[in-house]
Amino acid sequence: MEKNAQKNGLINLLVMVAVAIAAFAVTRLTNSAAGMVALIFLAVAVLVNVVSWFQMGLEQRERLERLELEELAKGHARTAMFEGGDSEVFPAQRSREQFERFFVPIFTVVLCIIQAGSAYFLWRWLTKAVGTPLLKEPTVGLSLFALFSLVLFLLGKFSTTMARLQNLRLLRPGASYMLLGAYLCATVTVGIICVWAGSPKADFYVAHGLCVLLALVAAETLVNLVLEIYRPRVKGKVERPLYESRLVGILGQPEGLITTAAQALDYQFGFKVSETWFYRLFVERALVGLIVLQAAALFLSTGVVFIEPGEQGLLERFGKPVEGRTLLNPGPHIVWPRPIDKVYRFRTDQIQSFEIGAAPNTTQDEGKVILWTVAHAKGDKEDNFLVAARGNELQESITNSAGETRRPPPVSLLTGTIPVQFQITNLIAWEYNNEDAPSLMHDLAAREVVRMLAGVDMIEVMSSKRLETAQALHERIQQAVSSRGLGASIVSVGLQDLHPPVKVAPDFEKVIAATNTARAKVLAARADAVRTNALAGAQATTIVNTELASATRTKAGALANASLFTNQITAYEASPSFYLERTYLDTFVRSTANARKYVMLTTNAQLDVHIFDLQEKIRPDILTDVAAPPVKK
Repeated sequence: MEKNAQKNGLINLLVMVAVAIAAFAVTRLTNSAAGMVALIFLAVAVLVNVVSWFQMGLEQRERLERLELEELAKGHARTAMFEGGDSEVFPAQRSREQFERFFVPIFTVVLCIIQAGSAYFLWRWLTKAVGTPLLKEPTVGLSLFALFSLVLFLLGKFSTTMARLQNLRLLRPGASYMLLGAYLCATVTVGIICVWAGSPKADFYVAHGLCVLLALVAAETLVNLVLEIYRPRVKGKVERPLYESRLVGILGQPEGLITTAAQALDYQFGFKVSETWFYRLFVERALVGLIVLQAAALFLSTGVVFIEPGEQGLLERFGKPVEGRTLLNPGPHIVWPRPIDKVYRFRTDQIQSFEIGAAPNTTQDEGKVILWTVAHAKGDKEDNFLVAARGNELQESITNSAGETRRPPPVSLLTGTIPVQFQITNLIAWEYNNEDAPSLMHDLAAREVVRMLAGVDMIEVMSSKRLETAQALHERIQQAVSSRGLGASIVSVGLQDLHPPVKVAPDFEKVIAATNTARAKVLAARADAVRTNALAGAQATTIVNTELASATRTKAGALANASLFTNQITAYEASPSFYLERTYLDTFVRSTANARKYVMLTTNAQLDVHIFDLQEKIRPDILTDVAAPPVKK
């Protein structure tokens, strides 16, 4: 019987591998997002079937080994050959125990990482691609996924029944994953049918639901790993495979929910919890009542609504506004349970925004300067706006190589993204006056942008009049929004991203550079002219003032000499001898001012001997200022 179970496990493995490969090909062909998530479940099912089939082989080897030893023990007396320990006598048992002790936990950890990582990355991928209809060839995907569902259901139902009747614990995990794979393929089929029927986002909704299910299975696997550490071990108790998912078993066999819960409690606590009076009284008998009570509580809980701060809600009863209670302000509110009453929440205090033109590329590094020659929008696709070009340089005629004279048109192109920020001020008007208020506001803003830019100058809107144009555009959009009764206030309009198209940006930069260079040269020439004229005037003024000063000095000196001569005549006439002696001494002093003088005194001796040392003496300050040379050690 165990040999048949192993063969059944091998068949399940081969079928799962074939279905997984075929599902991968179909998913690539149809671009089904739900099929991509279901493919992860099929891959996990393949891994579980591989490990369970290999573990069944180890147990089969252990069983055959015990049978052989029992036959040998019957025909021979007990000898030393049979007195060794289990590790020596039963190598297959030791291999199986080592496998369950080391490999199975490691495999379960890897399985948990695969499930959690796949759920995380698939959810991110779905969030980015939710607005893009990717589904192709729906008829092919519909037929093949339905076929996969049928095959997996038939084989999985047979395997689960066989595992339950014959108590084959290792066949149960792979069979449960096979049944779950059948239901998931059927779910993917339903999603493709909805897309085919006219709901393009149905496939994405199914994919999101399967991602949540994959995350729940990963969380259950992690919880099982943690509980395995604290689970009491009972000697001789057959352990449940660690990689077996109870959630997958419940989803694959929902009719065995109570049985699965009882087995889980028995396995976790180490004794028959399902046979206690508490379990029989409150679980088996009162389970239906508890479920009904919980469903009723869940239904009634939808009648209590809490509006968060910064939000406002719209209350509708059977799809129509409730008279007198349409607008719900922040706080608790009591309403009729769903689906009688529905509350739609809106962030009325939040500043919302949309873009006119292509969406900006958010992957570019923030804070860095983005040149005009680099596309600013996603996918390098930018929208162009028609603007006026009233510059004098554009009005000049252009003569080409063939001699043809053409005048460029007085218009040009600008590209970029114009962000518009707004706030909802009247929620009832915003929601009920128009069918699609956000789209209408976007269209009104785009119309006013086209009208405004068609009447402004290209150079001015990118430079000196950017702020003025943005303010005028803000007023025009607000007037258009108010005239349609949208109940919103325009907060700001930004023109910071306007620039020439990427293809002509290099040539535009060359023109601007040449214009600025010419202006710089003109200003430099003007500055040089001002500097030269000022310098020449200063030099002329200096020369004139120098000559005037020289003339004044000459005149003053002549007048001084004349006055001196007149005064000398008066002094000479007063005392001629004294004047001559004084003049002589003054002349002698001026003439010998730089000469060394010796004063000789008269003595009574008849012969005077005079000795002169005409060498120059070194001044004392020079000798004291010379530093002594350093002493060598």
